Formats: sequence, C-alpha cells, structure tokens
Amino acid sequence: MQIMEAFSLEGKVALITGASKGIGEAIAHYFASSGAAVVINSRKQEELDKVAASIQAQGGKCIGIAGNTGDAEACRILIEKTIEVFGGIDILVNNAASNPVFGPVVDSESWAFDKIMNVNVKAPFELGKLAYPIMKARGGGSVINISSIAGITPDPGLGLYSVSKAALNMLTKVTAKEWGKDGIRVNAICPGLIKTKFSEALWQDEKWLNRFVKMAPISRMGTVDEIAALALFLAAPASGYCTGTLFTADGGVTI
Repeated sequence: MQIMEAFSLEGKVALITGASKGIGEAIAHYFASSGAAVVINSRKQEELDKVAASIQAQGGKCIGIAGNTGDAEACRILIEKTIEVFGGIDILVNNAASNPVFGPVVDSESWAFDKIMNVNVKAPFELGKLAYPIMKARGGGSVINISSIAGITPDPGLGLYSVSKAALNMLTKVTAKEWGKDGIRVNAICPGLIKTKFSEALWQDEKWLNRFVKMAPISRMGTVDEIAALALFLAAPASGYCTGTLFTADGGVTI
C-alpha cells in the first residue's frame, strides 16, 4: 500500500458531531482534504454553514445538519439526512460533548448528570447503532469516539464528565469486540488539555494550567490539529489493524 493510499478517504462518507468549532471542525477539514464527503453536526445551523463554506472553498465536499445529538430522534434524523445526501456512512466521529458543571460529584445535580450522559454516552450509543447496519452493508467502517484522559484518570472538578468518558471508553471496547467481524473498527481518542473553547475554563485558569503543564513531559497544551491528524489515521486504511484501543494524546500526562 502506498503512503497516500494508506491515508486516503477518497469515496468515503464521514459524519462528525460537534463539528462547528474546535476538534470537530479540525477533523472535518482533515477528512475533506483527504477526499471524504463530510457531514458536520452541531446545534446551530449558522455556525455549521460557515465551516461547510470554508471546506467547500478549498474544494472539499461538506454539508452541515443541525441537531441536538442528546436527543435520540435527532440522531435518527441526522443519520437519515446523511444517507439522503451522500448515500451512506463509512466513518462516524462522535465528538459532541457536554460538561455544564465543574465541581465535586456530591455537589452535582441530577439534571447535569442526565445532560452529560445523554450527549457524551447515549448519543454515541444511538448513532453507533444506527450507523452499524449501514457500515456493515458497505463492507465495514470506522467509528471514532472522542473521549478524554478524564475517563482514564479522574480529575478534580470533572467528576461527572470523567464518569461519562469512562463509560464511552467501555462502549468503544464493547462495540469493537461485537462489530469487528463485520469489518467495523471502533477506537477512541483520549485527549489531554487541548486549546479549544470547550476547555476554555480550564486553560484560562492559570493555576490549573500550570499544574497540567508541570505534569506533562511535553510541557504544553495540545492543538486541535494534533487530534485531527490522529483521527485521520484511525479513519483511514493505515489503521486497518487497530480496534478497541484508547489512543491517548495528552503530552504524556497519563504515563
């Protein structure tokens, strides 16, 4: 296999949630540049249209479909519209996430638990189930769950978020084991601190940021491009023997 072929997504259809900014937006650009037809999702159509226009201006294929993936019906509609526009799904990136609270579990309320679990765990569960028969019929596919090192090692203040990402990590392993025979690979990326709007409350806290940097052998935050490049590897033929794996991209914090 030639190097360019190993990382080509030509002829593939990719669906990426939480893709109007940050990691999801970067992944959309990388996938489109590698030849995939890309469907991006978030809650606001206007933001999606801007990202789609940017990708189209560079010669890529991309459309935005707004919807709250925390709602099972919205997940169904998202899958149906993706098939309607591009004819199928080969790659699913579950990137949308929610973390409306920061603090100990004992201080967290039930509404926060439900919201976090619905977006961070139930949405990948629902979308994966819906995408599974489509990928199977097309001869296989790749599911990439964007998790977090918080799902591996709990961090102060990220209690419920850590619980949700730990559940997502296990969902990754379970589905990888169940779907491998159908040619469907399932992996997770567990980023450390990446400079995005989603993590802004953390990296703008000088005390928290300094603590993280001191813990990391690579003494800095990560970038969205570094996560997008790893996602491209997991979507492409280059990673054909990888499934059920949690890929940490954290500057070495979890060593």
